[in-house]
Amino acid sequence: MNVLKTVLFALVMIFALTLTSGCSDRDPAGLEIARATIDPVVFTDDLGGDVYFQPFFETYYETMKRDSVETYNSEASLRMTIPGRDSALGPYSGGVLTSGGKRDLADFNALTFYAKSSVLSQLNVVGFGNDNTGNSLYEAGRSNVSLNNSWTFVVIPIPSPGKLVAERGLFTFAEGFEPLYPAGHNLWFDEIKFAHLENITNPRPVMTSVNKQYFTGAKVDVAGTYTLFDVDGADIRVDHSPNYFDFTSQNAAVATVENGQVQLIAPGTTVINASMDGVEAAGMAVLSVYDPPAAAAPQPTLPASDVISMFSGAYPDVPVGTWDTNWQYSTAEDSEYSVDGNVAKMYAALNFVGIDFSSLTVDASDMTHLHLDVFAPAGTNFRVKIVAFNGDGGLVIGQSELTFDATTTPAFTAGDWASLDIPLEDFGLTAPLDHVGQLVLSTDDAQLVLVDNIYWHK
Repeated sequence: MNVLKTVLFALVMIFALTLTSGCSDRDPAGLEIARATIDPVVFTDDLGGDVYFQPFFETYYETMKRDSVETYNSEASLRMTIPGRDSALGPYSGGVLTSGGKRDLADFNALTFYAKSSVLSQLNVVGFGNDNTGNSLYEAGRSNVSLNNSWTFVVIPIPSPGKLVAERGLFTFAEGFEPLYPAGHNLWFDEIKFAHLENITNPRPVMTSVNKQYFTGAKVDVAGTYTLFDVDGADIRVDHSPNYFDFTSQNAAVATVENGQVQLIAPGTTVINASMDGVEAAGMAVLSVYDPPAAAAPQPTLPASDVISMFSGAYPDVPVGTWDTNWQYSTAEDSEYSVDGNVAKMYAALNFVGIDFSSLTVDASDMTHLHLDVFAPAGTNFRVKIVAFNGDGGLVIGQSELTFDATTTPAFTAGDWASLDIPLEDFGLTAPLDHVGQLVLSTDDAQLVLVDNIYWHK
């Protein structure tokens, strides 16, 4: 069909409808709202309609190929090549099948497809709702789906189908090499469609229960939302965006929730609850909100020539790989928070957090002190650990930790900025400090802290 003619015809029809509606006596409220394209097909023998593949960043960009040999009762399947360990093709394969236009998927309750693997494998992530724009609202999927060299029928229930009235993200997958097969392997997908299945029942929405502290003015994303479904008598867990839920705050003067994001308004405590399509979600978020310090941390006055700064508006900063290593069992959430126009690092839900700069270490051998300004609205202790390496990206050769409270020098007390100017000799390290590569901050009870002016000096 001539595309130009099609577009012109559509424009003419829209104009005609506009003129007609302007002369009609019908109540516009009674007119049926036009829906986006209702099309369940993602791939059957070929990509459906306007569907195209977008590989994820740093993955094997040619991972997807049409395969006419390995198929599920069809002419072709999609073969995905998963690179092996340390492959030049990338650390993993992954991407999304998206449609050029929006689709209305409200009539369907599941994404279904057939899949197989050249080896026994656990498909890391597979789902829908990711259009690879970075602004996806309704991501959802399953993890660790078992596959083998026979075709497996996979069902991913849609948490709340009525939300998907304008969706472009139709299919998502991500897979790394299997430890038992470090040379890599292949996956095949076929008959990828949205469907309405009668055997999906008993949705049980869940939000992870948390008890956290934040400062007023902060915006916090709700995390840990998922729904359990009964599919033919077996429980299927679908992890998904909080946007599938409707949230309520028991104290709207303290916090409100919009699009899965909590806005902290005033000091106090509130409980955030959730529901999905009228079904109350298990779990809750108990949030305690505090006022920030009245002023920013004291401005450093040392000459720049005597300082190696990691984070301070007063000096140029050296590179830091990450301010949160997300080590196992760490609950810390890192972000930035502005006090009087001065930005500080904020750690919420702090038990311990790793700050890593081991690929470009700090030479602190000529320095005498490590300095941090720390503010916590509550809590009794704060710990600092330094970790020394034998070179950039090398091995750990020494580490030591100090605990600060109201009785130590320097002292840590809640409710005011604590200026921790720590003599390096107090750490008692015998290892050289010419390649310091990590700091570890931890506490027993100061769950919410601001940290500023992190630097070494002499």
